[in-house]
Amino acid sequence: MKKISAFVWTMLAAFFLVDAQPLPYLKEPAFQAGEELSYRLRYGVISAATGTLKVEDSKIKFSSPHSFHLSARGRTSSAFGIFFTVDNRYDSYIDSRTFLPHYYTENIREGSYRRTDIVSFNHGNRTIKGNKGTFKSPSDQTFDLLSAYYFARNLDLSNVKKGQSFKLTYFLNDEVAALGIEYIGVETINTSLGRLECLKFSPEIKPGRIFRKDSRLYLWVTNDGNRIPVKAQVEILVGSVTLELTDAKGLKYPLGQPASP
Repeated sequence: MKKISAFVWTMLAAFFLVDAQPLPYLKEPAFQAGEELSYRLRYGVISAATGTLKVEDSKIKFSSPHSFHLSARGRTSSAFGIFFTVDNRYDSYIDSRTFLPHYYTENIREGSYRRTDIVSFNHGNRTIKGNKGTFKSPSDQTFDLLSAYYFARNLDLSNVKKGQSFKLTYFLNDEVAALGIEYIGVETINTSLGRLECLKFSPEIKPGRIFRKDSRLYLWVTNDGNRIPVKAQVEILVGSVTLELTDAKGLKYPLGQPASP
């Protein structure tokens, strides 16, 4: 159970370090303060966990004129909590223009395990200060776990073709790494919020303790102004794990509606 939990709440924490190129992004954010997304994680047919992501205007002032406060909380369901309890909290404060993070915290509670991480970013000199010291990044765009998710929603995909890949550089567990993501194409799927046209991606995963050698992670994101991940699915060593959107509040655009030009 702990291995599955680690997969869910740290997502994909072990990849490889590369010399990343700056990624183009949309100037107008796909989200707004007041947005709240709810997810359910299923292990096979069993509901294993729930997660909530929120966007708020930051009450903490940084060097940028305006910042967003991003938060995420993930907890095991009552069925899984009998075997192993997870209650993790993530907070990130990002520049509302560049979507780069200023400050990030993790409060991890998994069974009897406890960890608190506090991370600050200096993008001018490409350094990140974590619990174990100061780290150098190869990229001008380095993210924490949460800000990487929201930045990815704002990627400029106007010139992306099927089969093309790009990389996001991130800092997690006192390590700078990069996540490669392949664009698969457009696919319409059924969701709890209706039938939606989505952009389909395949983030890289590393075979090992959780994933099979032939495992592929697929991610479906709404092909509209919101760019909301509505589903993620991967086969693991035993069974499969599916993450599904169950509710969406405070969206900037109606579901299925493109962003304004």
